[in-house]
Amino acid sequence: MAISPPTLFTLSLLSLSFLLLLPSSLSKTFIVQVHHDSKPSIFPTHKHWYESTLTSLSPTTTATQNPTRIIHTYDTVFHGFSAKLSPLEAKTLESVSGVIAVIPEQIRKLHTTRSPEFLGLKTSDNAGLLKESDFGSDFVIGVIDTGIWPERQSFNDRDLGPAPAKWKGECVSGKDFPATSCNRKLIGARYFSDGYEATNGKMNETTEYRSPRDSDGHGTHTASIAAGRYVFPASTLGYARGVAAGMAPKARLATYKVCWNAGCYDSDILAAFDAAVRDGVDVISLSVGGVVVPYYLDAIAIGAFGASDAGVFVSASAGNGGPGGLTVTNVAPWVTTVGAGTLDRDFPADVKLGNGKIIPGMSVYGGPGLAAGRLYPLIYAGNEGSDGYSSSLCLEGSLDPNLVKNKIVLCDRGINSRPAKGEVVQKAGGIGMILANGVFDGEGLVADCHVIPATAVGAASGDEIRKYISSASKSNKSPPTATIDFKGTRLHVRPAPVVASFSARGPNPETPEILKPDIIAPGLNILAAWPDRVGPSGLPSDKRETEFNILSGTSMACPHVSGLAALLKAAHPEWSPAAIRSALMTTAYTVDNRGGTIGDESTGNSSTVMDFGAGHVHPQKAMDPGLVYDLNSYNYVDFLCNLNYTTKNIQMITRKNADCSGAKKAGHIGNLNYPSLTAVFQQYGKRKMSTHFIRTATNVGDANSVYQVTVKPPSGTLVTVQPEKLVFRRVGQRLNFLVRVKAVAVKLSPGSSSTKTGSISWSDGKHVVTSPLVVTMQAPL
Repeated sequence: MAISPPTLFTLSLLSLSFLLLLPSSLSKTFIVQVHHDSKPSIFPTHKHWYESTLTSLSPTTTATQNPTRIIHTYDTVFHGFSAKLSPLEAKTLESVSGVIAVIPEQIRKLHTTRSPEFLGLKTSDNAGLLKESDFGSDFVIGVIDTGIWPERQSFNDRDLGPAPAKWKGECVSGKDFPATSCNRKLIGARYFSDGYEATNGKMNETTEYRSPRDSDGHGTHTASIAAGRYVFPASTLGYARGVAAGMAPKARLATYKVCWNAGCYDSDILAAFDAAVRDGVDVISLSVGGVVVPYYLDAIAIGAFGASDAGVFVSASAGNGGPGGLTVTNVAPWVTTVGAGTLDRDFPADVKLGNGKIIPGMSVYGGPGLAAGRLYPLIYAGNEGSDGYSSSLCLEGSLDPNLVKNKIVLCDRGINSRPAKGEVVQKAGGIGMILANGVFDGEGLVADCHVIPATAVGAASGDEIRKYISSASKSNKSPPTATIDFKGTRLHVRPAPVVASFSARGPNPETPEILKPDIIAPGLNILAAWPDRVGPSGLPSDKRETEFNILSGTSMACPHVSGLAALLKAAHPEWSPAAIRSALMTTAYTVDNRGGTIGDESTGNSSTVMDFGAGHVHPQKAMDPGLVYDLNSYNYVDFLCNLNYTTKNIQMITRKNADCSGAKKAGHIGNLNYPSLTAVFQQYGKRKMSTHFIRTATNVGDANSVYQVTVKPPSGTLVTVQPEKLVFRRVGQRLNFLVRVKAVAVKLSPGSSSTKTGSISWSDGKHVVTSPLVVTMQAPL
């Protein structure tokens, strides 16, 4: 789904005199952070103190008149509460003793089987990651999403023992979700709707479940990608037949439902983080995002820091704003940010034009096809109807049935959902649809479960079809015709993987010195579990039922990494979240199955580190990475110090009192012990620019191992590494090395930038530990 920018209330922009004139109806939800230990002893609980504080802000409103003002209280990853406040109350609250910060809420959106096999995870392996980790059976993945459909076979608890002893969570019952919906596989389920309802009023319980049950499909799909059991046979409308399985088939699942019809609200997301960490999850999977704001105003970044601080690995989707640059979201360095790649499987559905040309397309259409050997009249919706713009997009009510009846209609992508366009064509009497990408979408194709015979084609193909329609329309002898040839499932596609065109790209808009996304994982046309009562197209009118559905998005890539993290944690219980991410990043690959650099689906050219980060995950290698770059919460505090955040800003994120004097002496933002290295130089007429990075490698491979460095410098730079050899005597030993980078100014127009990439690899002959090295030159405006 597209990510719409949330509305931000910037308190400092509003003068107090104006605030006094604002009606209370303009109240919004704010998240209020308080000092952990500042509760006066007269109050039995923090909640009583918060309610008393709110009542004192507006004495005219008593707690009994408006008892729902406190939405959530938080006490695990964050201390404080969320509440509906007028801008004046929010401003006043900032000065109350014990209050650290008042953060405006944002609304987030969802970032919406062959992948285990493609990743090299086979059940038949006698050794390897699945075997070593017992398929993740003692580890718990918390999925923060739209809930779950617990009856799916992907969530059966066959052969599983009781929940791990450390588990403190519960199965919260609700509409159509008795407590018995949980089992030894789905060991926890909660839902958080108070933040959503505080803004939108009571939910419509005819379209949504007031319970952990999933009425959307997204949460069921992501949960089964992370930890679905083996299910055979599995397919969607006959496509992608085979065995469906998640990454960690025996890992336990806990679902935290925070996304509703109107979106996912920060106050609810933070409550889910708080509950998940308190319950005892090992991994949090979050396929949700929004715009990028400073970390201290970002509830996801704050919740994820609290989780990481408690030893919980957090993976989050990079967003679907690609292929443009600076689109990546969820960019905090303590979160593993996942972009989307393709599998070596697709679903070809080609367009055959009346002039004999074959145009490649993609579709998952399972209904009756078009008559074999017959060509149908073809029109471009933008040429028909009164308003060319809305008809070109096949928006609701824009097509004239007299012009569309019994024809195949070419529609442009944008505004309404892709399957919705087919429904519009169908309502107008059309017999089929060709969906053409816009220029921005490039050549990337997504397979959808269409309600009529339909296929998707790239931007260039769309232009070619429009040209054919235009020239053939002028000829009386052969008016434009076409048909769609559905070819089912094709395997062993080359090249693969390719970066999906929708996958959000770097550079990191908040901290360009930290490369994001971190890695890519399969995210295009992924088969996974799907609820009843939701058609595979997602359209309300679609009454088809399927146990599995094929979806695309970085939403689908993120749970692949969540499941892999659970397997790695199971194989290496002593590893921190940063060590797990390091193992995934330094063993990732950047070469496709044809031997070339991983391509970019939107252009057909090679992709770059801004698209794939360190590369595509390689689970088997990640299990034995040799060296890891480890980090703890105090390292992140130093990083925030070097971002020039104030002590209060840092406390808002970390709940720690920061002394920044040592951090600033020690270095700069890029000196965080991260598995990638990024230098950003501002060219103020300087010819030479230089910087250094200090990294600490921890030996998790063999005792008595010697690693030799190989440097591939970015073009136009001089890179040296000291020492060139790391001699480890024992496992767990840590050794430092220094990387110096010198760059020479390049010709740049004002405001533009140039990015060059290289790498630094350490090898002991058995392991290769690779870090991307990125140098960006920026010319000031």
